[in-house]
Amino acid sequence: MASPDACFCLSWRMAVEANNAQGWRTVPPQCVGHVERYMLGGQYGSDVAAVADQIAIYLGGSAAADGKDAWILDVDDTCLSNLPYYKEKHFGGEPYDSRAYVSWVLRGACPAIPQVLGVYRKLMERGFQVFLVTGRSEDVLGASTVENLAAQGFDGHHRLIMRSAAYRGYGAVPYKSTIRRQLVAEGYRIRGNVGDQWSDLLGECVGDRTFKIPNPMYFIP
Repeated sequence: MASPDACFCLSWRMAVEANNAQGWRTVPPQCVGHVERYMLGGQYGSDVAAVADQIAIYLGGSAAADGKDAWILDVDDTCLSNLPYYKEKHFGGEPYDSRAYVSWVLRGACPAIPQVLGVYRKLMERGFQVFLVTGRSEDVLGASTVENLAAQGFDGHHRLIMRSAAYRGYGAVPYKSTIRRQLVAEGYRIRGNVGDQWSDLLGECVGDRTFKIPNPMYFIP
């Protein structure tokens, strides 16, 4: 029979993925080991693969029609994995450290999430306009992000949109809603939207379908 902590941690992780747990700053102390096992033991990879499978089912045999069919993909822990960084931060058991995170990103060492890279390549082959939309600072992290994405195979996309000075202080939902609204105003039809945070997928102009990549290590409101 599972221990009370094991039951609690599984329920907590399910609450995170269902967006019922909000505003949390760290993984509960008793759940750090649970998150570590989830991220490293194979279940996380299987869950991401299941998301990729559902995207493939949704796509079916469709292809872009006129250059205006678009998909939006988040960057952090959607395209690129920060798992090597979070291993050193007890898988989200420590509070967010902005300086340490920036130092990590500046290294340009984030590996691709292979299942999402497969989705990306499929979208590119089908002729969709792929927009990578991230809350990373354009001024501070622009160059390292461009190089990291290209090195990991995320090249050829229509546009990488980063947080410029104009959006400093915006929460994730209003920032990404504004970007999506601008794309729609340009005539793009957002056919799909993929992210690891609910704040990637909520708000305005979210697209015809949204797909949530699991992430129990941190929460962005």
